[in-house]
Amino acid sequence: MDDSSGDESEISDSQIPEQKEKAFAELKSGKHKVKSANGLYRCPFCVGKKKQEYHYKDVLQHSMGIGSSNRKAKVKANHLALSRFLEKYFTETTSPSSRLAVSQKSSKKDNEELFVWPWMGVLVNLLTEFNCDGKPVGQSGSMLKEQLSRFNPLKVHPLWSSRGPIGTAIVDFRKDWPGFNDALAFDKYFEARHLGKKHWYHQKHVAPEMYGWIARADDYESPDKVGEHLRRNGDLKSVSDVTREENRKNEKLVANLANVIEVKNKDLHELEFKYNQTTLSLDKMTKDLKEMLHHAHSHSVNIINENEKLREKLDLKRKELSFRFEELNNLVALTDVERKKLEDEKTKNAMISNSLELATMKQKEADERVSKLLEEQKREKDNSIRRILELEKELAAKQKLELEIEQLSGKIEVMKHMESEEDSIKKRMEEMQAELNEKIEEQQYLESLNTSLTSKHFESNTELQHARKQLIKGLRDTMNSRNANFGVRRMGALDAKVFQALCNEKFLKEEADVKATLLCSEWEEHLRNPDWHPFKVIMVNNKEEEVLREDDEKLVSLKEQWGDVAYQAVKKALLELNEYNPSGRYIIPELWNFKEDRKASLGEVIEYVLQQWKINKRKRP
Repeated sequence: MDDSSGDESEISDSQIPEQKEKAFAELKSGKHKVKSANGLYRCPFCVGKKKQEYHYKDVLQHSMGIGSSNRKAKVKANHLALSRFLEKYFTETTSPSSRLAVSQKSSKKDNEELFVWPWMGVLVNLLTEFNCDGKPVGQSGSMLKEQLSRFNPLKVHPLWSSRGPIGTAIVDFRKDWPGFNDALAFDKYFEARHLGKKHWYHQKHVAPEMYGWIARADDYESPDKVGEHLRRNGDLKSVSDVTREENRKNEKLVANLANVIEVKNKDLHELEFKYNQTTLSLDKMTKDLKEMLHHAHSHSVNIINENEKLREKLDLKRKELSFRFEELNNLVALTDVERKKLEDEKTKNAMISNSLELATMKQKEADERVSKLLEEQKREKDNSIRRILELEKELAAKQKLELEIEQLSGKIEVMKHMESEEDSIKKRMEEMQAELNEKIEEQQYLESLNTSLTSKHFESNTELQHARKQLIKGLRDTMNSRNANFGVRRMGALDAKVFQALCNEKFLKEEADVKATLLCSEWEEHLRNPDWHPFKVIMVNNKEEEVLREDDEKLVSLKEQWGDVAYQAVKKALLELNEYNPSGRYIIPELWNFKEDRKASLGEVIEYVLQQWKINKRKRP
């Protein structure tokens, strides 16, 4: 085939992809006819030749060869589009057997041409370069395999001599008929580009491209490196030899399969015989088992009937005994009732007496514990006050001593700078230095004493805090009543009675309870949320002070929906939480003076508890 194109307009190499897509679109639309009615193919881009019809593999090889050649850009693009169109929309329909027949005919026509088997190809005129050390370097087998990927080579072996690469390589193809077709396509590809075997040996001026052909008998028998590699890795065989060898392998395989099938059939017959014997045995056993079950069922029915009759007799006897038992119970019922009433009365009286005695003992124990606790707290309070007074006196003495030390130090420094050397001045300085040393020793003693008193004050304060917590814990249930003057109040707790009263005014009884509970729970969650901080900082007497934001969105919505009473309840809880626990936002129990509505001191609570204890003690019989 020729590679001339009907359109003489030329393009650049950068426009090849665009021209390729354009030509592919024209072929796809049917503008160019590729396949004729007799099943042959033509190249629509090579015109002016007498012969225009070819087999599929020939026209495909032609399009691939021209597409990878050094022809003009437009010619390459058109033929690349043709090869893509043939591979996508047409396939070679000839079977392996038909290809084998064609190969056999060509072999007979060529008087049984011999090829190297496994199928191999020869590459010559490979590019050889020199590295920085002056040593020759050739192309690697993987690079050559990548260049020949369209022919599906298994491996490419560059050949070397003692001096380095010789510019020749051997290409391995698969042993099967598709591998032979790849080797033939490889041979025809180079032949079509005038880079085949005859061009290599008979052309005067060798082209710079590499040459290639399928390995035949003359290559196998050559004395050079190519012949050595071919003889070491292959044999000479004709297509008919390979066909006969495959036929022998197939016949042997068929024979082996026939033997296997015969053995399997024999095993199958034996299994069928064993199956029939087993089936007969099972049928007999099933029949015998059915007869045994029938006899066993009849026997079981008789036993069941006999058991039913015995059960009826037993039921009759049981009823007679029950009737007799009821009669006996009725006879002794009158005496039993009276005796039971008397026993119940005794038991009840004994329980009441035990309960009263136990309550009295527990009350006495509780009174003793409270008395001891109050006496201990009062004693600790007195000790703490005394220690605080001592600490204050010691602190005043320490400060006075420090002042005197500073004054003496100043006088000594002044006298040191005086120029006079009189004995009286020296003597005075020595006296003042001695007095200063004495004051310093006294200061060190006071500091040691101060440290000891501070530690004792800290321990006393810790004990007082612990006593306050224990007093809150012990009096939470007994004195937590608004009728008492002192008790325990939960600082930051929301008054649920406010919401209950508001909901009672707006809803029915059952609905009001639910609404009040939900509303109270909702605002308790808001109060516990540390991210909600509706406060702002203002300056009062040159000091920063936090006040509630009246324009907070949640508080404004609460006031509009539920009124000022609910707003004041939430505001009060917020202020208490911000005062007692601004970071944790949880409720803090506190001793409280309900009469004056303020925080109660530990001393007045102890005094009040003692008064109540004395009153209860006088009332107790």
